[in-house]
Amino acid sequence: MDPSALNNAELVQFINQEKERAMANEMVAKLTTVCWDKCITGTPGSKFSSSEQSCLSNCARRYLDLSIIIMKRFQNMQ
Repeated sequence: MDPSALNNAELVQFINQEKERAMANEMVAKLTTVCWDKCITGTPGSKFSSSEQSCLSNCARRYLDLSIIIMKRFQNMQ
């Protein structure tokens, strides 16, 4: 994308979209690390056990719920 072809509003919008994309990627990376370390205790096989699947699902849900709560609180502070 040629930056000289963008007006200021388009550039700001593009930068904000890229920030959101980076934040989403960072959240997925953190979620993966946290939940993997918590739920996968041994060497993984070709499939997760039912307890590992349940743990990963619950961990991801809790992590995302907490992230949403934190984002809402930050928005309310502004």
